Amino acid sequence: MIQFLRRHSLPVATLLVLGVLWELAVRLFDIPNFIIPAPSAALAKIAAHAGTLSRHLLTTLYETVLGFLFGIAFGVLAAIVIVYSDTLQRVIYPLIVLSQVLPKIAIAPILMIWAGYGLLSKVLIALLISFFPMVVSTVTGLRAVDPDLVDLARSLCASEAKIFRKIRFPNALPYVFVGLKLSITLAVIGAIVGEFIGGSQGLGYLILSSNFQMDTAMMFAALFLLSAMGLALFGLVLLAERIFIPWSVSDQEPGEPMATA
Repeated sequence: MIQFLRRHSLPVATLLVLGVLWELAVRLFDIPNFIIPAPSAALAKIAAHAGTLSRHLLTTLYETVLGFLFGIAFGVLAAIVIVYSDTLQRVIYPLIVLSQVLPKIAIAPILMIWAGYGLLSKVLIALLISFFPMVVSTVTGLRAVDPDLVDLARSLCASEAKIFRKIRFPNALPYVFVGLKLSITLAVIGAIVGEFIGGSQGLGYLILSSNFQMDTAMMFAALFLLSAMGLALFGLVLLAERIFIPWSVSDQEPGEPMATA
């Protein structure tokens, strides 16, 4: 508990100080609410419209998590195919890169036409935008294994499936979690992009509709909730990393010596 408080006290204190300075600046300079609302105004909106905001938050959360989970599944599967088949690598990898070169905001309207304006199109956009980091990170991890260790396992008649389970995938886990941390943040962006283009609910839709109504306080209320949701999801990935790979270098405290093999 002491370690947890020490690790997170400075970021939390920084956010609180910035919030207080923001509040004071708005009040001292008498900035109009429709330009920059005070944090207290945004928090008041959250309290006054808790039911509506909660409904939109759950919609965005659902889209984000589904897109993230599908992105993990397809990303890891594509990485395995790329690592184990040179032919399929030459076929698949350029298509994967092409899917990332195209801006998602540009192909989102096409996905809306193909998949409709419901949940599926938002999940597809979140999947597409979070898919690439999982592929790259997992491929890097699967290939970073010591070749002598693989050769030793093969000399002991270990099957490729067993080498994957016992050597390649455990070795790749730190790289996989790097991809997970990138993918979860990008999945949030993907869900919001989908809601901007063709949503009827969700925090992205709420931000857009509040913009049309010049309700800046509601926009910031939605942004606060979106930020909190993103941080919570990122924190869950960090927690999973500490549970499954506690030996990872990413779990070290700042200033600690790097562990060596």
